[in-house]
Amino acid sequence: MIRRVVSLVPSLTEAVAASAPELLVGATDWCTHPAELEVVRVKGTKNPDVRRILALRPDLVLANEEENRPADLAELRAAGLHVLVTHIRTLPQALTELDRVLRTCALPRPPWLDEAAEAWAEPPALPPCRAVVPIWRRPWTVLGRETFAGDLLARLGVVNLYAEHSERYPRIPLDELHAQRPDLVVLPDEPYRFTADDGPEAFAGTPAALVDGRSLTWYGPSLVEAPARLSAELRAAFR
Repeated sequence: MIRRVVSLVPSLTEAVAASAPELLVGATDWCTHPAELEVVRVKGTKNPDVRRILALRPDLVLANEEENRPADLAELRAAGLHVLVTHIRTLPQALTELDRVLRTCALPRPPWLDEAAEAWAEPPALPPCRAVVPIWRRPWTVLGRETFAGDLLARLGVVNLYAEHSERYPRIPLDELHAQRPDLVVLPDEPYRFTADDGPEAFAGTPAALVDGRSLTWYGPSLVEAPARLSAELRAAFR
């Protein structure tokens, strides 16, 4: 019986909290949704406080192979904890893994999961446009191959110019990004917080779409509204 859950992934924290917030006893400092969630904070996704997690005596720890470090998860397992690690690179994987997490927690399938699948079945897409998608600067880092965010953008008509790169998050010099002559630069507000004053100026002459990072990178209840919100933000760049 799962009665005590620690989540090391913001998206999974929100997914469980939407159905059964009482199960959550610990979450990372980055788990900001729902805003009213009151649980013990166990530091970040990359530097969890293992001692604090162990002290919470969770029946289950939720993690992700990309967001959490293998060494930390191995330490939790060595201490006897049950650690569920999700693997998400595409929207279908996200929906499947969310279902697995909720079933492991013995929670019924929530309406928002089917609503998310329906919302993404025929999302409001742009005509295909070639784009670069920075997620960091100093150094400039972009979406590369096999990323969840890249899959969502592709479903909205955005052709990622680095989708075939050998790395998932390659560091690309700014002059090389310019040399690609993109139709659009997509600038999310996480993990790097791009804003109207920080990001677009580096791509003068190229339309810049400032997009909600949670809609682009989180997999959970936010997926229901994400296609409409992202589509509107992408379209706004061409006005």
